[in-house]
Amino acid sequence: MKVLYFDCFAGISGDMTIASLLSHVDVEEFKKKVKKIALDNFDIEIGKTQKNSISAKTFKVLYEEEHHHHHRHMKDVREIIDKSDLEEEVRKMSVEMFEKLAEAEAKVHGKSPEEVHFHEVGAVDSIVDIIGTAILIDMIKPDKIVSSPLPVSSGFVDTQHGLIPVPAPATAELLKGIPVYQSDVKGEIVTPTGAAIVKTLANEFGGIPDMTINSVGYGAGTKDLEIPNVLRTYVGEEEVKKNLSH
Repeated sequence: MKVLYFDCFAGISGDMTIASLLSHVDVEEFKKKVKKIALDNFDIEIGKTQKNSISAKTFKVLYEEEHHHHHRHMKDVREIIDKSDLEEEVRKMSVEMFEKLAEAEAKVHGKSPEEVHFHEVGAVDSIVDIIGTAILIDMIKPDKIVSSPLPVSSGFVDTQHGLIPVPAPATAELLKGIPVYQSDVKGEIVTPTGAAIVKTLANEFGGIPDMTINSVGYGAGTKDLEIPNVLRTYVGEEEVKKNLSH
């Protein structure tokens, strides 16, 4: 049984997820698939960096600045996904992640999911992060996805709504039902997009399963923290425990 494990010791965001998962697939094949997203004027940049001496991949979405603050509703995002020439499973997974984000934002702002304006989340980079993650999961095709508990940090993050506490209210909403623990790191390390990815994809939470590891990926975040700001992912074969009862 193929297992994908998210080791979120430094949190999780959309770009960290894609950068980490790229180590488990053919990168050129991913580049072809991501260009099928029905958005104009965007490109992607895959690079490398070091975080506390750990070599990690980076992922960045490049776009024209005027498109960044384009406010979209859930119906606009669904339309982009529907128009994209992608596998049915990829479209379904993408919509599910966005719906979880819309539900969280709606709860926080006292609106319905369809009324919510996606601000940061509706920007080109977030749309590519979420659909790109779905593309990579479809390429890896794990039978099971497991995530570590998520670290909850402290401090404040600057948004279009002004300074808000970390975790951001939408993130806190998404963290319902997910095991968390207090981190000493200051600032946002689990983003709403990252929380939506884990909430949608993970079948279970806990330590790394008994498995034979085939590949390890490191995806870098943009910040420099006291700990390595990377998301580590493992792909391998789970050891099936035999029933020893007579």
